[in-house]
Amino acid sequence: MPQLRSRRSGEGGEGEGGSRQLRSRRTTAGQGKKKGGAGAGEGKNEGGKGSPKPEGRKEGQVAKAKAPPSQGGGNSGKTPVSGDAAKKGAPWSGGPSGKSTPASGGGQKRAAAAKRNTPGAGGSGKKRTYNAGAKNKRSAPGAAAAGRNVNKLERKDTESRDKRNQQNNNQYVNNHKPANNHGGEEEGSTAPVPDKAQVGGSPAYLVEKKLGKGGFGQVYTGRRVNGSESVIDGAHAYKVALKFEHRSSKGCGYGPPYEWSVYSALSGCYGIPRVSYKGRQGDYYIMVMDLLGPSLWDVWNTQNQVMSQEMVACIALESLVILENLHSKGYVHGDVKPENFLLGPPGTPNSNKLYLVDLGLATRWRDTVCNTHIEYDQRPDVFRGTVRYASVHAHLGRNASRRDDLESLAYTLMFLLKGKLPWQGYQGDNKGFLVCKKKMATSAEQMCKYSPPSFKQFTEYVMNLKYDEDPRYSWMISLFEPLCGSALQRPIKINESTLAKVGQKRTRDMLDDQEDEEAPKKKVRIGIPALQWITVYNAHRPMKQRYHYNVTSIRVSQHVEKGNDDGLFISSIACYQELWALIMDAGTGYTEQLYTLSSTFLPKDWIMERWEEGYYITSITGSSVGRSFVVMSKGTPYTQQSYKVSDSFPFKWINKKWKEGFYVTCMGTSNTRWAVVMSRNAGFVDQVVELDFQYPSEGIHRRWDSGFRITSCAATPDQAAFVLSIPRKRPIDETQETLRTSAFPSAHVKEKWGKNLYIASVAYGRTVS
Repeated sequence: MPQLRSRRSGEGGEGEGGSRQLRSRRTTAGQGKKKGGAGAGEGKNEGGKGSPKPEGRKEGQVAKAKAPPSQGGGNSGKTPVSGDAAKKGAPWSGGPSGKSTPASGGGQKRAAAAKRNTPGAGGSGKKRTYNAGAKNKRSAPGAAAAGRNVNKLERKDTESRDKRNQQNNNQYVNNHKPANNHGGEEEGSTAPVPDKAQVGGSPAYLVEKKLGKGGFGQVYTGRRVNGSESVIDGAHAYKVALKFEHRSSKGCGYGPPYEWSVYSALSGCYGIPRVSYKGRQGDYYIMVMDLLGPSLWDVWNTQNQVMSQEMVACIALESLVILENLHSKGYVHGDVKPENFLLGPPGTPNSNKLYLVDLGLATRWRDTVCNTHIEYDQRPDVFRGTVRYASVHAHLGRNASRRDDLESLAYTLMFLLKGKLPWQGYQGDNKGFLVCKKKMATSAEQMCKYSPPSFKQFTEYVMNLKYDEDPRYSWMISLFEPLCGSALQRPIKINESTLAKVGQKRTRDMLDDQEDEEAPKKKVRIGIPALQWITVYNAHRPMKQRYHYNVTSIRVSQHVEKGNDDGLFISSIACYQELWALIMDAGTGYTEQLYTLSSTFLPKDWIMERWEEGYYITSITGSSVGRSFVVMSKGTPYTQQSYKVSDSFPFKWINKKWKEGFYVTCMGTSNTRWAVVMSRNAGFVDQVVELDFQYPSEGIHRRWDSGFRITSCAATPDQAAFVLSIPRKRPIDETQETLRTSAFPSAHVKEKWGKNLYIASVAYGRTVS
């Protein structure tokens, strides 16, 4: 059975070098010319086609080495992936686009056999096909001419992945993109709503005052043409709320609004408003609901933007009861915030009763067929909810689960209690990125400072919930009950029978909590960011592997030439404080290799010229000041290649290229910029991405459990990204481990070698938020 382990260590050594079973073998070196030119946009190389002539060239020297025919070392079954990119592209986090600039510096070639890919990117899992811009590649006459056949992605693979994604992510929800800070984008026509409404056998209503508009509709007061004013709720209510949604809105793409089905499924659920009638009139779908009172946002504003601890504690308690009931039906709300909690109609017995409205973003967390939790997935280009209150998992595009509603509730409570959240005030295209980054950097203790301990305990608990973990609702409710005051004086009406049921469950939860105290759960967000070395180890039959770190640019050629002489090729590279780290081994399957150290990230013209000669990018990395180290090799299975440089992780571009038959084969970073290389005929049948503001331990373990293995990783000072793939041909031993260390893991490498575990990828960047 495959062994998958993740280990963190603070140990490590400094200095250059470390070797294992070195053999000397002389290789010949040739000289070539390197030209660099300014260029922005994507790089792309297509087999059999010529590439445009680069502009603004610079002359330089490139050393090149050829592996001797008798060279041993073996092939690791998967050829390394690498990274190189150019152009702009902003994922969910937004941000300005980047351009590649003229390349400078000499390139050098090395022979070395290596393991898997190099630092890669992280994001959500999806099938891919080939996409956008890049320069055409033509192999040089002779050896370079081989391998021009374009690998065509099996349509079956694409269809099976798309089907899985549709099952895991409600198709309706994934199509919704918030237009402002309060959630969904209002779609449809500007046509006026009718003056009178009557649908589904309902009485006739006069359409009066507009109460507001939500993500997918507008709400008006409706007054019965004939009826008794004494009836305040139900099917015969004199005044009702009429929700209009135009038939052309996204929510009505295939007929009645998606929200209707959710209200039907939650009919009678505690705290969910009653829907009396629904139907279509003209161009509008209309839902007739009980008319409620002001929202918590309205109440907060009318109270000078201040709420008492007692009031907020009561809101917390009743909200948890409502969410527990909603979750028990298999749904998550998806947009918990003050605006979506409403009080009952003023002047009625339910005027201080709490209701949860707006189910347009609700999705199922439990599968209706198997009655099990939906499968984990991440798509960094998908966001659902409201930026201010959304969970970090929603920002990162992970499938919604119960923990997300609870995290949004924690933010809602602290907003009502304190009047502001730490991440308010960000503006611009990358607002989502900045808000999520700040959320990840804010611990529960920091956010709940000067508040009663119950709020901190609750916030810390929900921040650390796992994707499919069952929340302890009764324990959470018990945190706030002592703060709510006596039953007769509570500002929010609380169902006493519900509290009685909670009390019956509490003893069991308290026992569970005591067990947790004996074995405390690791805190995911501690508010103290950290950067570390990330190394990925794969099982491989015994082979030569060598590592060098803290290498200056001047000394790179010395180590590479020595590795070439010993039959080794570069398999992975990284950068730390302007010093390079190189992994060289005999398992790459490469036949020739070139590299360049450039003053730009990345040297577009140099890359395009090497494409013309039949080389493909196999490793890339960059320094914090914009320099880059690019490795290109022959002997790869690739038939076409494209890359992108972006100021933010370019998941949308990756997703587009997946659909064109490309797979991520390597990644690299330069300060906060990303470079991603994608290739055809990479030997994968499926690929996903894990992107986070820290090491995404849970996501990686879930991907491992689904048969994926890390094939690329890369990190910036803000984020870490991992690409995980399923190979077309699985290795006999699929063991994979990751290790995070404060210093380069030289103290651990030999121990891993002793277990036939070899470095497949190395990166340096954010691991702790």
